[in-house]
Amino acid sequence: MNRKAAVLAISFVALIVLVAGCGGGSSGSGGSSGSGGTSAAEAPSKHVTLTFWNGFTGPDRPALEKLVKQFNSSQSKVTVKMTIEPWDVFFQKLLPSFAANKGPDMVAMDSIQLPQYVDKGLFEPLDDLYDSGAVEKDKLVSSAVEAGKWNDKYYGVPMNFTTLLLYWNKDMFKQAGLSGAPKTWDEWQADAQKLTKDSNGDGKPEQYGLALADHETIAMWPILIWGNGGDVVAPEQKVMLDDPKTVEAVDQWANLVRNKHISPVGLAGADADKLFQSKKAAMEVVGPWMTSGFKDAGIDFGLSMVPKGPAKQVTLGTSVMFAVSSKGDDDTKKAAKQFIAFWEKKPSQITWAEGSGFPPDRTDITADELTGNPYVAEFGKYANKSQFYLTGVKPVTQVDSDTFQPAIQKIENGKPTQPTLSAAAKKIESILSSSQ
Repeated sequence: MNRKAAVLAISFVALIVLVAGCGGGSSGSGGSSGSGGTSAAEAPSKHVTLTFWNGFTGPDRPALEKLVKQFNSSQSKVTVKMTIEPWDVFFQKLLPSFAANKGPDMVAMDSIQLPQYVDKGLFEPLDDLYDSGAVEKDKLVSSAVEAGKWNDKYYGVPMNFTTLLLYWNKDMFKQAGLSGAPKTWDEWQADAQKLTKDSNGDGKPEQYGLALADHETIAMWPILIWGNGGDVVAPEQKVMLDDPKTVEAVDQWANLVRNKHISPVGLAGADADKLFQSKKAAMEVVGPWMTSGFKDAGIDFGLSMVPKGPAKQVTLGTSVMFAVSSKGDDDTKKAAKQFIAFWEKKPSQITWAEGSGFPPDRTDITADELTGNPYVAEFGKYANKSQFYLTGVKPVTQVDSDTFQPAIQKIENGKPTQPTLSAAAKKIESILSSSQ
């Protein structure tokens, strides 16, 4: 999973509206609807070939394949058969497959997707995995667990989890006379200005203090808003885009981008990565998937928690979730739950973390147990300071890509903050109301 995958996960939500009342297929048996009352992690009564679709085509693929092979060898009742395709292809095929009763028995997808599919009745509640203790809920990252919840039931169980951290270029900091990463917003904003170099004063710096994306990106601006006590859409669908704390945060950071030129205006997520990777930006907030690319570019970078805002210190948490088709028979559901339980065991999580670069889902794995990857422990260290974006919001594309991101871009380009955010808030309220 990388930045492109995360963005695609949001973009393809819009496809959900094309399918209603879909069925799913099961390779385990004749596809009876099942009651959903199977015992968690209980072995099926007969052999099941469990079809599992996901989009882990990147460097994390070998770790996934290794664990599937281990599971298949560990018992004789279930054989997991994976289909791994790019995320855009995955989403293009997924809904039509359910509509044709040929859907996979189990999928992995970004947590932000779940409400759209659950609302169509496509996924099975997985509460019994937690209730039975087959998956130790209290050992998992709580924000990731709760991201799999919809209408008081758990339809997703974390497959992976990560936070975003602040990458900072040690050489640039040293040249600017800065001894280490900023810890507060005051320090962060001051450092970003000091690290911005515009030798001819034309407003187009040769070096930016920060690469701050505003579109086609994982949530960057929401982290800044949360740090000041605001939000875009809070729990219970409360729109907070016009809240004074939200307005204050956006106004403050937009002013730094627009007038102090600490970051380019209109920066896409992939371009933000390239800016830091090409040593034209001194800082960027991003996930563990960029460590290899930055290292290969010869950057001596540090990793730190996102600096503390006036209200709290917070970063984005993201998770890909296991979800199980609601249309499979009892044996197929048992097979899926048995694999999920295996995945969440401590040895499996260590193997996954060291092989994929993502921190483990479990909070009881120490840094000493993750010696195979020097960066993994850093991203897992701040799990309790993570927050998920737009959890439980069904029309996520309309709220984020179509409304929130354009509002931020307008403000960066000089539109007044308060009226722009108020107009966006009203639009989001209308979107949420019509989606009920």
